[in-house]
Amino acid sequence: MFKPTYLDAVYDLLDNKVNGGPEAGPIAEISLHEGETAPTEETIQAKLAELISAYNAQEYARNRATEYPALTEQLDEIYHNGIDSWKAVIKVTKDKYPK
Repeated sequence: MFKPTYLDAVYDLLDNKVNGGPEAGPIAEISLHEGETAPTEETIQAKLAELISAYNAQEYARNRATEYPALTEQLDEIYHNGIDSWKAVIKVTKDKYPK
């Protein structure tokens, strides 16, 4: 998942009724479906702030996903050493990136 852009905010506000445009805006350069009214700059900036806040709140999950062992390694850990050993391995990453 990538950090939300201006264009993402417009897509979200207009329920994807957008033909495309530059990721950084401005709204005047974004092509909307026929009959759609462009949201105000204030509305777009508020939606973008909301999307970025939600994105930032999930940073721990993105960090964990890159550091967890591969699923095959995790299953191998369970098979050879049991669930408690696997939990200990996973806990290292969970402790490193708490919610």
